[in-house]
Amino acid sequence: MVQSSTYGNGGGQGGSTAVVGISSLVTNDPAQGDGSPLGVIRDAALVMEGDRVVWTGEGARVPATDHVVDAGGRAVVPGFVDSHSHLAFAGDRTEEFAARMSGRPYSAGGIRTTVAATRAASDEALSANVARYLAEALRQGTTTFETKSGYGLTVEDEARALRVAAAHTDEVTYLGAHIVAPEYADDPAAYVDLVTGPMLDACAPHARWVDVFCERGAFDGDAARAILTAGRAKGLVPRIHANQLGHGPGVQLAVELDAASADHCTHLTDADVDALAAGNTVATLLPGAEFSTRAPWPDARRLLDAGVTVALSTDCNPGSSFTSSVPFCVALAVRDMGMTPDEALWAATAGGAAALRREDVGRLAPGARADLVLLDAPSHVHLAYRPGVPLVAGVWRAGEQAVPLG
Repeated sequence: MVQSSTYGNGGGQGGSTAVVGISSLVTNDPAQGDGSPLGVIRDAALVMEGDRVVWTGEGARVPATDHVVDAGGRAVVPGFVDSHSHLAFAGDRTEEFAARMSGRPYSAGGIRTTVAATRAASDEALSANVARYLAEALRQGTTTFETKSGYGLTVEDEARALRVAAAHTDEVTYLGAHIVAPEYADDPAAYVDLVTGPMLDACAPHARWVDVFCERGAFDGDAARAILTAGRAKGLVPRIHANQLGHGPGVQLAVELDAASADHCTHLTDADVDALAAGNTVATLLPGAEFSTRAPWPDARRLLDAGVTVALSTDCNPGSSFTSSVPFCVALAVRDMGMTPDEALWAATAGGAAALRREDVGRLAPGARADLVLLDAPSHVHLAYRPGVPLVAGVWRAGEQAVPLG
């Protein structure tokens, strides 16, 4: 059991709080600790005040504070930054998953099942679903969440999905271009006109990002460019589902448009890797999708060796990756994608922050938001070393205790 002093646990009581007795503190600041990209400080302490980290260093040098929490020799890492999820949905696709595990390949067409259920759901049901999965993710250490529309595909349903999502997170993405709406199956060009016109007008006030599924069975490169360009003209920042099911133009388009991230990146040419390495676009890898569809794994080692910035996220959605667990994705990335434990943790924290163009999260240096995860382990390596084990023993989000100490 993690012990807190008689002064409390630092959860919303005001003043400054020191977390002491930290075996290994990951700051993601190379100027600290061991000088690695993770900036690991051994036998460490951290001080937070309000919603910010104000001091990190060796435990023997911790300044006096109003409150003290004893980590009991456990590790502390930054809160996970999940920069890709699809939580504004209703319904269930259990039968599809079971059929896929029996040999049926995954395609984008299954999205239509969720579209029908989402359109039929009330606002209250959609909000409850978003809240449920965000709370589930928070218990597993995720303190920054992005989520998308994309299961309404009408002007009204896309706008309400974004309104619902925006009540739970600031990182909201307009994905009217998930697939062509069923009503426009015979006229996809007309649907692109809708997505770039009336639907965009209704959705832009509720979103920060614009996204498109650039893939066979969804939108080709020309349509994707039109959609992202229109969104950018409305003040939304592009991101893109790219190169998940096969080779295509998505990654090159992402770099051309200075998209914040190209997500999936499973099938890449050398030119795609070179473009990512030369540009500002983060390659966000989503191993939960490969796990759930038995698809080839993204080659993270190839990207990292080329100097590409890599993020790890869950892609939590009811069809192809129904997991909200970043620790699970960290373990997959280490086991099957060629990442080291250090690289996977960085990608799931600082990498996710880069994919959201955030500097206040994904790190635990002074000035950063006080989002920290206490692990029931002496080192972050246990996230991959002990896959499937619930290692999160406590979470603070913006300086507030969000998950009770265990």
